Amino acid sequence: MAAMKTPTRRQFLKTAAAAIGMPVIVPARVLGKNAPSNRVTMGCIGVGGMGMRDLRAAMANEDVQIIAACDPVSACDQYGHWFKDGWQGPWFGRISAKNVVEDHYAKQAGRDDFKCCDAYVDYRELLARDDIDAVTVVTPDHWHAPITIAAARAGKDIYCEKPLSLTIAEGRAMIRAVRHHGRILQTGTHRRSFPSARFLCELIRNGRIGKLKKIYVEIGKNHRVGPRDGWKPQPIPEWLNYDMWLGPAPWALYHKDRCLYSFRFISDYSGGNVTNLGAHMIDLVQWATGHDGSGPVEVEDLGGVFPTHALFDVADPAHFRCRYSDGTAFECHTGERFAYVRFDGTDGWLAFDDRIYASDERILKEKIGPGEIHLYESDDHMRNFIDCVKSRREPAAPVETGHSSTAVCHLGNIAMTLKAKLAWDPAAERFSGPAADAANRMLERTYRNPWVL
Repeated sequence: MAAMKTPTRRQFLKTAAAAIGMPVIVPARVLGKNAPSNRVTMGCIGVGGMGMRDLRAAMANEDVQIIAACDPVSACDQYGHWFKDGWQGPWFGRISAKNVVEDHYAKQAGRDDFKCCDAYVDYRELLARDDIDAVTVVTPDHWHAPITIAAARAGKDIYCEKPLSLTIAEGRAMIRAVRHHGRILQTGTHRRSFPSARFLCELIRNGRIGKLKKIYVEIGKNHRVGPRDGWKPQPIPEWLNYDMWLGPAPWALYHKDRCLYSFRFISDYSGGNVTNLGAHMIDLVQWATGHDGSGPVEVEDLGGVFPTHALFDVADPAHFRCRYSDGTAFECHTGERFAYVRFDGTDGWLAFDDRIYASDERILKEKIGPGEIHLYESDDHMRNFIDCVKSRREPAAPVETGHSSTAVCHLGNIAMTLKAKLAWDPAAERFSGPAADAANRMLERTYRNPWVL
C-alpha cells in the first residue's frame, strides 16, 4: 500500500472546519504538538492599547488560542472616538478584540469567518469559564489586584501588566493568592526578557564597572495634558460602562481625560510615570544590584511637585532617592529622556534605554564566565509566560519580583507626597520613625462598595 501523507495542521483545520462549519477538537496525533490538548487557552482582560498588543503577542504563538476578551469599553480609538457603523481597525475594546481574534483564526482556518471568541463586560463571567487556562490582565492599575486575585482563585495563570499593583498592600495580597493557589504569574516588566538588559545586569553583578557609586533613573514628563482649574464633567459615552471601569476606585464624575491612557496621571488609578516608566527602570536597578524580593531601607523626597486643582494630580516632576542596607542608592527624577538608567562605578559606567551604553566599549565585549553570576534567560516575555504555564517553572518576572520592584515606586510616591525622609523595613513592609503613621496609612486604600480586596 502507498504510504499515507499526514496533513499539516492548517490543512486539517481548513478541511474539518469546512466540513462541519465549526472549530473541532481532534486527537493530538493529527495536530502534533499544537493539538488542543497541548494548547493554552487564554482570555484577555483589558484590551486597550497595551492590552491589544499583549493579545497579539499571545495569539502569535500557535500553541495559544484566545477564546475570550473582556473590557468595559466596547469599541473606540485611543481618543475615545466611536464608529456606530461597525468595527474598523485599529480600535480598542472588547468588540474590536473579538474581531481581531476571529479574523486571525479565520485566516488560519481558510474561512471567511470563524466565531471563536466571546466578549464580556464583567471579568467575573470570563473567569467563571472552566475552559480558560490563563488570562492577561491589562487594565488600569487600580484593577490589577482584584482581577489577579480572582483569577488565581479561579485556577487561572496570569500575565499581569506593570506596575503590578496600585498599593503595597495589594501587591502582598497578590503574592498570597498566587502562591496559595499554585498559579504562574508573569509581571509585564518585559525588559527582563531583553538579552541586552540581562547582559547589563550581569556586567554590573560581576563587577565589570567596579563598586557602584551612584545610580540615576530618569523618567519622562507626563505625556498627556489634562484639564486644570474649573474643568467640567462630560456625558458618559455609550461605548463605556463607566461604573465597571471605576470598579473599586472612588466615584468620580466622568471626563474624557479620566479614562483610556490618561488614567496614568490620576492618583485614584495609577502612580504617574513613577510607576509607569519607573516600573521598568527601577526594576533594572533591583535586578542589577541583587535586591529582587527585597527593597531599600530608606526613601527621601528630593522635591517632587504635585499639581493642585487639576484632574491630573500625580508627581510631575518627580524627584526622590532610595538607599539599600548595603549602602547602594539610586536617585529617580523627571527629565527629558523617556526611560533611562545609568550605573556609575569605580571602574566606569553603564547606561540603558533599551540599548546599552558604556564608558568604554571594551566593557560591552566582556564575556560572562561559567563560574560567574548568570541571570534568568528569556528573550520573549509572552513566550516565556506560555512556556512556564506548561512547565510550571517560575517565569522571568514572578509575582515576588514584580511586587518588590513596584513597591519601590510606591515608596517614592509616598515620600514625595509627605515631603519626608522615611525609614522602611522591606521584610515587614512597614515604615518607622518620624512621619511613620501617616506613611503607613498610605500602604493601602479603601475600596468603593461593593468591591473588596
